[in-house]
Amino acid sequence: MTRRAQERPTQTALTEAEVAEYLSAHPGFFDSNPSVLLDLELHHQPGGAAVSLVQRQVAMLRTRNEELQSQLNDFIAVAKDNQALVEKIHQLAISLMAEENAARRLQVLSSSLREDFSVERAVLVLFAAPQADSEDDRFLKVVDRGDPGLKPFASFLKSARPRCGALRRAQKRFAFGDAAADFRSAALIPLGAQGDLGFIVIGSADPDYYHAGKRTDYLGQLGEVVSMALLGEGGTSGARSGPRASGS
Repeated sequence: MTRRAQERPTQTALTEAEVAEYLSAHPGFFDSNPSVLLDLELHHQPGGAAVSLVQRQVAMLRTRNEELQSQLNDFIAVAKDNQALVEKIHQLAISLMAEENAARRLQVLSSSLREDFSVERAVLVLFAAPQADSEDDRFLKVVDRGDPGLKPFASFLKSARPRCGALRRAQKRFAFGDAAADFRSAALIPLGAQGDLGFIVIGSADPDYYHAGKRTDYLGQLGEVVSMALLGEGGTSGARSGPRASGS
């Protein structure tokens, strides 16, 4: 081997990543080297018919367009759902304000959660009994703030912020009683500025329906509406002293 051959640097093949990086950094490469396009062969899949680069690009753009359209449709669907939810909360607020009787407000709230919001099961936990008893003991649960059954909810009550996710066994038992096993996810909504009025527990049999990443701003708005209804005339502001025993 000659000395010149020994000094010649060894050429190594470029990797696909290096080629892709170069072409990305030089988008005008094929404009300057049109003859290279003549030697390119692209296939839809192994063994498929060869297509031009333009055809492949068009196919890729069509696929990307379909993906973007799908994302846009998802955004539109979410926006419509959010608008419908805002309207339902608005209508609930109007319905509650139209009732001066505490018992009727509880009935309106219970039926609205069930019929308008499609809630599987809701429990209203209050720390003071309203002036009128609810006819639905499965919905209303009145307990003293120091009730031992509230201990599993201590961190939630301290934060006074809506939460979503799976409830612990003691929490489900407190809220849903013998039907606790039927509900695998839930939303907790505090009532009052610091949760001082109580809270709402909404249960679902779907373990992913009230997942930990679910938005809670609308739950907070719902809690504010219910809180104002409870504090209004005929609400808990004129509550009887002492807790009332209630089934779950």
